[in-house]
Amino acid sequence: MAAARSPSRLASVDALRGLTVAAMLLVNNPGDWGHVYRPLLHAAWHGCTPADLVFPLFLFVVGVSIALGVAARAETGTDRALLQRAVLGRALRIVALGLLLHLLAWWALDGSPLRLWGVLQRIGVCFLAAGSLALWTGPRTQWWLLAGLLAGYAGLLAYGGGVEPWTNPASRVDANLFGPLLYRFDAVTGRGHDPEGLLATLGALATTLIGLRAGAWLRRGRIARLWVAGAAALALGALWAQALPLNKNLWTPSFVLWTAGWALLALAAAHVLVDRRGWPPLGRRFGVNAIVAYAGSAAMVYLLIAAGLWEPLYRVGFGWMALHVGPYLPSLAFAVAFVGLWWAIVYAMDRRGWHPGI
Repeated sequence: MAAARSPSRLASVDALRGLTVAAMLLVNNPGDWGHVYRPLLHAAWHGCTPADLVFPLFLFVVGVSIALGVAARAETGTDRALLQRAVLGRALRIVALGLLLHLLAWWALDGSPLRLWGVLQRIGVCFLAAGSLALWTGPRTQWWLLAGLLAGYAGLLAYGGGVEPWTNPASRVDANLFGPLLYRFDAVTGRGHDPEGLLATLGALATTLIGLRAGAWLRRGRIARLWVAGAAALALGALWAQALPLNKNLWTPSFVLWTAGWALLALAAAHVLVDRRGWPPLGRRFGVNAIVAYAGSAAMVYLLIAAGLWEPLYRVGFGWMALHVGPYLPSLAFAVAFVGLWWAIVYAMDRRGWHPGI
């Protein structure tokens, strides 16, 4: 929601959202993609690395924020139709910003495909769906919808072609509907895949709904439920992964539960440490301008590459380190410096009260 503080806004949630965005920037912007420490790389297909936890955690926090903002306002008497228009407007702005970023990438990066789907598009769709459900349905309906999403999507994957690359139902649906507008598409075979495609957004919505219910517990001070649910989700996710692998590209139901388990525990820990014990809300500066930081940093990268400056910046500023410590540490140092630059930007924005309501 908008960055202006409300009675239901918690510093722990802003901090958790901000740390997630900072992690996104760290993972997305190494100095040298050929030399990245393994935990900062996404799993090639099956599996779950620390980098794979970042986007699910962000969508989980989207759900938490809906519970603290949209749902809380509805419960205190704000007109639901008015709130629905606000949810729709913000979702459309996020999706439009994602499309503009992809248009910029297509123009700036030679050979880059013009994509329809992407991170911001998925955030916008999940925000719209979860925000609408928060306004017009109750907890029982939301739990049943979550169970239906997990079971239905699992059945679709299991009986619709499996979970292997290219032949899985998510990739086939995306290829048939969107073709060359995907992250990867082979015009000869007609096969394609997009890691933020349409069908796999069912799993992403399930993640957001778990965040919505977790946010309701948080509002009511039921922190013990967060700890218990986090441990249970981890156990169920690990068990389900024996039959249906963890897979971020497909956002499998086992991946939903496994990542939600970590997110629930992170939320509980952040609340106890920041809201109750008074620890500083590290990451809050990023958190109150999360979409701006993500979109702005991506646009900066595309423009620097288009100007031919990205590689020289790394080579001159950090490449010399490779002679002394090898190629991996300089690559990470560049990513850390990039995060630091954007921390300075969002710090200055926050100091001046600039919180664009994207």
